[in-house]
Amino acid sequence: MKLHAAIFLLLFCLITGRSKAAEEFIIISGGPSLEEWERYKAEPHDRWWGNFIRSARVRIQELQKKHGADVMITWLVHRPSYERRALRQDRENLISHIESVRDRYKVRLLWFREGSEVMNHIVSGHPRDRVKIANLEFFGHSNRACWMFDYSNEIDSGSKSWLHESELTPLRRNLFTRRPFIKSWGCHTGESMSRKWRRSSGHRMIGAIGKTDYSNGHLRNWIPGLSKGARWGG
Repeated sequence: MKLHAAIFLLLFCLITGRSKAAEEFIIISGGPSLEEWERYKAEPHDRWWGNFIRSARVRIQELQKKHGADVMITWLVHRPSYERRALRQDRENLISHIESVRDRYKVRLLWFREGSEVMNHIVSGHPRDRVKIANLEFFGHSNRACWMFDYSNEIDSGSKSWLHESELTPLRRNLFTRRPFIKSWGCHTGESMSRKWRRSSGHRMIGAIGKTDYSNGHLRNWIPGLSKGARWGG
């Protein structure tokens, strides 16, 4: 992983002509739930498999429009969730669909299985004295204390892959640019995890106090909304 990151950084600098500290924009997509766990709930999650992929794609487009087509974007996606969803529900090659987004927008796609892989990339995915994180966003399921990458995908209403607020201690201020944009688009993050993030990293993470809403995303250009009574905090 570190060798690949070094090669990617070298090519990026050669192509863009940059020799000073570069900026990385990180997008994280968790996985969708399965109908077998959700069908009898009053408010089933993820009727469509692509909630957290389409939202990420829109943000990639926005970042490239704002910062240029050669902006360094790394997209981390929880692969096991999409493999299970493809096999047990949608009967489509979802991995290929996701890779087509990578190819179209020419971003770096990193598949992951465990939350530790996400943290490892944040801390040491690049030499952080030369590549600072300018942007970090999470699209997926969460509760007040953690990002849940496979919520209701392998087990009902639970998760086996997560990044918990107690695991944020490796974060430090100098991993990031001076004023990074950090936001969790999952539910309830602003109620606890955002505070722990700021305590560990020295930087604010915007998070929802209450629930976020991915339904009818096409009406909001696929950017998640807030449920009634919720607000952004952190």
